[in-house]
Amino acid sequence: MARGADVAAALNALHPTGDAVPRFVPVASALPGEAYEAFVARTGFVPTRDNLHDFFNGLCWQRFPKAKRRLNQLQAEHISKDGVQPVRGPVRDALTLLDENGALLFAPDPLWQALRARDWKRLFTDLRPLWSQARLELVGHALLEKLASPRKSATAHVYIGQTAIKSIATLAPHTVDEWLADDLQAVHLSGKPFAPMPVLGVPDWWPANGAPGFYDDAAVFRPPAKEAITAKFL
Repeated sequence: MARGADVAAALNALHPTGDAVPRFVPVASALPGEAYEAFVARTGFVPTRDNLHDFFNGLCWQRFPKAKRRLNQLQAEHISKDGVQPVRGPVRDALTLLDENGALLFAPDPLWQALRARDWKRLFTDLRPLWSQARLELVGHALLEKLASPRKSATAHVYIGQTAIKSIATLAPHTVDEWLADDLQAVHLSGKPFAPMPVLGVPDWWPANGAPGFYDDAAVFRPPAKEAITAKFL
């Protein structure tokens, strides 16, 4: 970002006019009293503050333009139907969680099975070689902000999709974006289709996770709750 530039201007300078990415505008451009999601859906402009959180949000719009538009569309539809309620409801909760803290994992089934079972030793130690066949992409802009000052406890909510991309060899940026946009459906989202994962435990994502005993920290690598996770595999 250029020295002295505001965040909206810096983000607009990163992509050509007329592509799928929206325009970023100062927060003062939004109408007072109009919900953020409704404003974005109505105008195609994204109100942007001069802070790291909104800068990462803009980068996510540029990486996942179709998926971010789909997230916004679903949020705006629910706001139009129900208004802005004190409690969002399950669909809007899931949309917000994905937008703020979500991640996508494309990986062999054994890694998925270990993740859903929260078998951290198997996921990160026993199956460590399999991570060379996996790909993890961060979708949540609040998660990216957390990782600017990394802490061991930083946890991503990995989206469990309805359909699968079979091979990481097919994962061009537009392929992932289109897959996620198509997969986001309100009925599926209402079931909380996420698996929590301490993201700095992923092999080669943080030098410290190569140390003996790193995964023994039960405050971070917690055992599963008693209730079963029932969402389908990605």
